[in-house]
Amino acid sequence: MSGKSSVFDMIGPVMIGPSSSHTAGVVRIARAAIRILGGIPEKATVVFYNSFARTYEGHGSDRAIIGGLMDFKTDDERIKNSLSLAKEKGLIYNFKSIGNSSVHHPNTIKLTLSKGDRQVEVLGESLGGGLINIAEVDGFVANFSAQMHTLIIKAQDVSGAIAFISSVIAQEKTNIATMSVSRKGKNDLACHVIEMDSGIQPITIDYLKSLPWIKELIYIPDIDL
Repeated sequence: MSGKSSVFDMIGPVMIGPSSSHTAGVVRIARAAIRILGGIPEKATVVFYNSFARTYEGHGSDRAIIGGLMDFKTDDERIKNSLSLAKEKGLIYNFKSIGNSSVHHPNTIKLTLSKGDRQVEVLGESLGGGLINIAEVDGFVANFSAQMHTLIIKAQDVSGAIAFISSVIAQEKTNIATMSVSRKGKNDLACHVIEMDSGIQPITIDYLKSLPWIKELIYIPDIDL
């Protein structure tokens, strides 16, 4: 993101609840996570860290996270009743809290979500004003804002992979805003996270998915999180 501040950055989004950190940011973390999962989860384990661990019930972060997991937007009145609505919809969830973790941002949530045979783990940070950072996906460093078109690509750690993926995206005439790559070890699985200023066509996504060394590709369009 650029160094310039927008009106949104300063006043935050329309939201339900007492503060943007405890409502809007939490909802956005959940809505980003279900797009990584590929749908609304059947089961969810939610771990609140540090400040969130001490305040999540009183400030409504529990209702906000479950509302976000059902894809409610930040200004959706249903967030107030999300816990009961989740039971009606068959969403099984549980909350855990860890009040003193020096390695995590003060407002951190870890989501372990499952739907069918698919499971993902997402670590998100609420930065204030409704802004978020998705810090990790399935144990890989991610660090994306969920405010841009985003590609998450898990691939074999092959030589030239970064340059090749970048060249394919360049054919779409879209600009790469940020790119990060993390891996579990040399010649092991790597995770590429690419934020772009504009979207890419389904044919490009299908092409990348067809490459034998790309094991998984998740595309999150620019949506109103």
